[in-house]
Amino acid sequence: MALTAEINPLPVNAWDASLQNIVDDMKGRPLNVHGLMAHNTDLLQAWWPLRQHLVSGGSLGSRKGEIVILRVALRMQSWYEWASHVDRALAQGLTENEIKTVQVGGEDPLWDAAEALLLQAVDDLIDQHSLSPDMQNALREHYTVPQIMDLITLHGMYVILGCMINTWGLDLDDHVRDKLPDAFSEDDFSSSS
Repeated sequence: MALTAEINPLPVNAWDASLQNIVDDMKGRPLNVHGLMAHNTDLLQAWWPLRQHLVSGGSLGSRKGEIVILRVALRMQSWYEWASHVDRALAQGLTENEIKTVQVGGEDPLWDAAEALLLQAVDDLIDQHSLSPDMQNALREHYTVPQIMDLITLHGMYVILGCMINTWGLDLDDHVRDKLPDAFSEDDFSSSS
């Protein structure tokens, strides 16, 4: 069986001109994952508005969105996504201890009921590919229908990214690596996922 050729992120100067809006949105520094997706111009352009809605958690808000993203990254065993969102989570008010506790899951007493449910819902979506009626009822005590839809879609978007990253591998962006706190390493992540 022949080995599949590695697909590396395209440098910005090789992107189709129609993607300039994305370069502009990222202030001239798109991430490696965007460079990977730039191999499919139409896909990246279609995906971008959804990314813009969800990257800050959509109707869930930034803090809760980061909890969901981190749990998906853990379950997808995607160091790239996990490391990329540690800094974002810290900026949204999560502590290093809370970020590490995302690895434990919703049963940890650190979480309030609403945030514990987000972690449990991600696990249900990954394991069962749906939210049971009981989980939906529990979520409805804390979240609106639009927020639950954003939870499902946020999970799905990061599953897609995790699959791409896991398929072709992706080096962590240098500026992300440089900002990563010492408390977070790829070895620790790999042993917990």
